[in-house]
Amino acid sequence: MKAGLLTFYHLHHYGAILQAAATQRALETLGWECETIDYFVNQDTRIFRPAASPSLAASDAYNALHYPAVRRRWQRFEDFSRSFLRLTDRRYESREELRRAELPYDLLVSGSDQIWNPTIFPDRRFDPVFFGAFSPLRKIAYAPSFGVARLPEGMEEELKGYLEGFSHLSVREVSGREIVREASGREAAVVLDPTLLLTAAEWSALAADPALREKEYILCYGISRSGALEPYIRRLAEETGLPVVQLCGTRRKLHPKARMISDAGPAEFLGLFQRAAYVCTNSFHGTVFSVLFQRPFFTAVAPAELQEPERSRTFSLLSRLGLTERVVGKGDAAGLRDRPDWAAAEARLAAARAGAMAYLKAALADEPYQGTEAALPREDGPLLADRTHCTGCSACAAACPKDAIALVRDREGFAFPQVDLEKCVRCGICTRTCPMLQEREPRPLPAAFAAWNREADIRRDSSSGGAFSALADYVLEGGGVVFGAALDGKQHLRHTACFRKEDLWRLRGAKYVQSDLEGVFREVRKCLETRQVLFSGTPCQVDGLYRYLGRRPENLTTCDLVCHGVPSPGVWEDMARYIEKKRGRELQTVRFRNKVEGWKNSHFTAVYDDGTVDTHPLYETEYGRAFGRALFLRPCCHRCPYACMNRPGDFTLGDLWGLRPDELPEQQQLGVSLLLVNTPHGSHIFGQLPLNCRPFPVERAIAGNPRLASPTVQPADRAAFFAAYALEPFDQVARKFCALPPLPVRAAGKVLSPEAKAKVKKVLKRG
Repeated sequence: MKAGLLTFYHLHHYGAILQAAATQRALETLGWECETIDYFVNQDTRIFRPAASPSLAASDAYNALHYPAVRRRWQRFEDFSRSFLRLTDRRYESREELRRAELPYDLLVSGSDQIWNPTIFPDRRFDPVFFGAFSPLRKIAYAPSFGVARLPEGMEEELKGYLEGFSHLSVREVSGREIVREASGREAAVVLDPTLLLTAAEWSALAADPALREKEYILCYGISRSGALEPYIRRLAEETGLPVVQLCGTRRKLHPKARMISDAGPAEFLGLFQRAAYVCTNSFHGTVFSVLFQRPFFTAVAPAELQEPERSRTFSLLSRLGLTERVVGKGDAAGLRDRPDWAAAEARLAAARAGAMAYLKAALADEPYQGTEAALPREDGPLLADRTHCTGCSACAAACPKDAIALVRDREGFAFPQVDLEKCVRCGICTRTCPMLQEREPRPLPAAFAAWNREADIRRDSSSGGAFSALADYVLEGGGVVFGAALDGKQHLRHTACFRKEDLWRLRGAKYVQSDLEGVFREVRKCLETRQVLFSGTPCQVDGLYRYLGRRPENLTTCDLVCHGVPSPGVWEDMARYIEKKRGRELQTVRFRNKVEGWKNSHFTAVYDDGTVDTHPLYETEYGRAFGRALFLRPCCHRCPYACMNRPGDFTLGDLWGLRPDELPEQQQLGVSLLLVNTPHGSHIFGQLPLNCRPFPVERAIAGNPRLASPTVQPADRAAFFAAYALEPFDQVARKFCALPPLPVRAAGKVLSPEAKAKVKKVLKRG
């Protein structure tokens, strides 16, 4: 029996040619003859190409300067292809040529790599050839990738038509399975990348000695800029004393003393990984061969993959193997010298390999495949929200009847639930309480108002219009208690109870850091037994309180905030110590939004223990600038389900941004609140508040406060920041990531158009 393999192999790319060789080898071990169809499209491997763009011109210039090494690399790829790939005698350059050809196959295999990624082809459409849409032969798929988390709009029907010709479907990533399911209604098995079907011993037989003078080294293989890896490379080199060897994927040095390897072919690539003492990479196949050769490694992934790991091929693999802690730039990343549990990973890899081969065997024989993915073994603990969804609201810990859950800070300075399995009785209360695991009921659109406090002193002491204080006064005058966030003497932000108007000042004003709720929900429940309670917090905290209580008590009023996202408490407290170190005195209090120059030019004001004061425009300070860039928000904030108009609180409060100059002109300098009334209970109280109010169109409220419609976008350098934060002194981290840009850069930012800025960023990223 003979199969024709449709895959990428022409590109002189390590992963492409090695996966093609592995797919062919896997079919041969199952008794099939396999031939790779030499279909040449969009795969120009020439050393010098027509300089149709600045990037191609730069590539040609680089290749000219390094021609001997580049030529050796080119030849090694060609030699490897001839030695280890069985190709058709003829090269095909179009679907029509293949349609007319008399192909000697019993079966077509759409192989691995991103052959089903429509965005990489010149017309940004699917290439029908890689679906075998030129032949009536039976077709199967082994681990093709779409390369994108979601298909471009309008391409589902086209994909459905192509998939109808397949008797067996599999994909490389979980996201690919979802794309297939949504487009065709069919289920695709998620199988291993073909490079993982071969063992380390089998790959070693294909490896070549890289001929390095270094016996041990740190291998760096970056296919793009990898700021998140740089502190790991630097610290590994410092602590181990090992030299850095960089396999050229990107031409930018990842370490100033790196030895650059420009001439490695696929066999030398294997040899470099086989001999490395450590590996730092942002390549999927760099990760794969680190795992296969059991090299201690750290890997970086794209920001979108960190935000949605369920759609990432790297996370898909490492989750199966129990190695996700090797991904840098997140709170549960492994320590610098932590060793992977290779025994456990190898056992899981062997099980996944057996499952993938079972799929391939059934597909080749045209037999049903009933296999399922091997589940990652986990401790027998309760189900809680994963790290990219957990808000840290503390509802699970508060609800636990055995006090088996504690909130513990991770490497990013955020608190996550940690379960004591010896105390846990598996009652499931925490799972039923977790807001992220429950459906939220939709509500009608709220009524929106422009609002401001009638008391000038209170309004001046508030971040915007002082609406919160009017609501708090109403509850306190009725003998109630107000819970809100306040900084203590060490600049730790914690929710606290306020029983007197005289103490309310501590709760006023914006605090750009996530607050500590340890024990607070239980305290709220106790207070509700005897008095009215007002609870003010972020939407996730308000929802967490309701989930913990299991009801909406009549004497509980809640106020959620229009939230940009919550910054790391660990980062803020380190910033506070950094500020104190620079000034040589202790902070007494901080105001993140001080209206010394009016509402629209908020200042960050620091008061020290000797009475001295610093005040600067918020976004000209290190902390304010980094906060404005969303550099250190909690992971869940970038996929926040509360960034919408379905609010959990009775009220929503924020700044009424977006007012025109002719709207409330006499009020704008002093600050105006956006007040949303979300519930009948809120509406009842609203009518009794001593506020100046004006109705305001909801759609304009959303336009002025985008977080009422969508979450804050995750910045590209978030992972780089937290990778550095995990390893380096904070003053170095602050200087690198939080300082204002040099004056020329700031001047250019004011002069250049958005289009020009985008082009500059693209060029810098490519470097």
